[in-house]
This record gives sequence, structure tokens and C-alpha cells, in this order.
Amino acid sequence: MTISRHLEHFHGLPVHDFGEPGEGPELPDAAAVAWRLAVEEWDAEESWPQLFARFAATVDLPRVRALIVGTWGESFENGPGPVREALLAERERLSGLRALFLGDITFEECEISWIVQEDATPLLTAFPALEEFGVRGGTSLEFPAVAHPALRRLTIETGGVDVAVVRGVAACDLPALERLDLWLGSSWYGANTTVDDLAPFLDGTRWPRLTHLALHNSEIQDDIAAALATAPVVARLHTLDLSMGTLSDAGAAALLAGQPLTHLTRLDLHHHYLTEAMQERVRTALTPAGVEVDLGEPETADGDGDRYVAVAE
Repeated sequence: MTISRHLEHFHGLPVHDFGEPGEGPELPDAAAVAWRLAVEEWDAEESWPQLFARFAATVDLPRVRALIVGTWGESFENGPGPVREALLAERERLSGLRALFLGDITFEECEISWIVQEDATPLLTAFPALEEFGVRGGTSLEFPAVAHPALRRLTIETGGVDVAVVRGVAACDLPALERLDLWLGSSWYGANTTVDDLAPFLDGTRWPRLTHLALHNSEIQDDIAAALATAPVVARLHTLDLSMGTLSDAGAAALLAGQPLTHLTRLDLHHHYLTEAMQERVRTALTPAGVEVDLGEPETADGDGDRYVAVAE
């Protein structure tokens, strides 16, 4: 699970932590790694903007291609406003930036549902050459509709995201988008999206380059699967990801009864509630056609029959 450890690779680059002053070996080439900057909440000696100022004075900023923001202090109480302002102040020098992840925070540092975010889109609009953008944490997260000419990959990881964020993403003008990854989450932590809200993602009229669609970590995984059975977007996907949610035999059966899926390269269903018989049906229908099917290990509903998403709190 990605929230149990920090990113090790990002935008095709190995991650390098920018550490304390004088710490560690000689720094790598600015363009050769994805730089991770984090300030522990108990560290009062250096704020995130101060850390970034030292980074900007040490590293050849125009050659930095990928940047990862870890904890920015008390991430469970304060949003990343100072982080955003520090990055915006250096937007001209960050001319080579192509990838940005906001909130590479493990559950040991701060539970995903506790991470306070804010409007993430100013960082997108400030960097029009950005190709990859990711954000973790749904509390106070906003994502109003924006236009971005270059973004190829968008990731939003939450334990529960408000439908306003989903609708904002759906209304974005992203002509280069190839990969969308949404963790919808649990209603216990604010998830309130319905399958009708996902219609813009499914009708195939937006984002003509989209080939990887992940609508997962969801309590309505069965409804999503049923909607995808006839969704026009499926025909041009190579990867469909319905993992981490509450998928049951009903959802899997609806998916298999719909349009052909044999053109897919990969179908990800791990963390599911399928019976062994339904798992075998999925394998039999797709693996002979060369589809890589990830079923992982099945989950078990509790004594009341309740099913749970993989990442909530």
C-alpha cells in the first residue's frame, strides 16, 4: 500500500531526500532524481519554506524535473499554504519542473483522512509545463475546474473525497491527460460521490488521450463496475483499475456481462470481496486473451456483512 511508505520512484526517477544542512553524501545531479522535501511536525528548527529556500540555494533549480512535498509540519492541523507560496515564488526558476506530488505522507506520520489540504489548482496553473500532478489527503481539499495543456497524469488519493472535488476534476480541460487515478474513499470520511457524478469520466467525450482509468478505493465499487459495463470510455482504455474498494460478485458479474474487456492490457481488482467462483469467472474470461488480471487476495466481510475500502482513516 503506497501510504505505508514514501514514494521511491516518481515521474520515472528515483527519489532523493533533501536532508539537513551538511547531511549525507554529495548531492546528485538536479535533473537525475525526484527531490523529496519534508519537515517533521516536531521539528521547530526549520519550517518547510525555510527548507525549500535552502534547497533553492543549493540545487540548480531550473534543472529540477520532479519535486515531492512530504510533511510540512503539523499537516493534521494546517494546510500547505506556506508550501504553495514558496513554490509559487520560485515558479520562474522552476522552469524545468514536470512533476509535483503534494502530500507524500505515510499513515505513521499522519492518517490520510487527517491530512489538511486546500485548493490544489494554483500549483497546476502556475506550472503550465507540468506533466504529472498528485495530491494526498481529502480534508478541505478543493479542485475547481481548470485548463492545463500539458498534464498527462493526475492522481488524487483520499480516504474520503467530497463530490465537489470529483465534479471539479470532471470539468477540467485536460487535452493531454492519459492517466486518471481517483481514490474516492469511505462515507465515514467524507466520500459522497454517486455513480451519476462519474458520468463525465465514463462517456468518453472528454480527454481523448485517456488510456488508464482508476476509480477505486470506493464504497460504490459495484455501482462503478456496473456503469463501466456500458461506458464508452472503456473501449480506448488499456488499464482499468477498480481495486481497493468493496467490489462484490454483483459488480464483477455486471462488468463481465457488459462490453468486451479483452482489449485491456491490465484489469486491477485487488482488495475485493469476490467469491472463488467469481474470481475464476474473471480469470477465464480475460486471461486467455492476454489481459493481466490482478485479483490479489480476497477480503472478508465482517459479521454484519459490511465491506470496507482499503484506505479510509
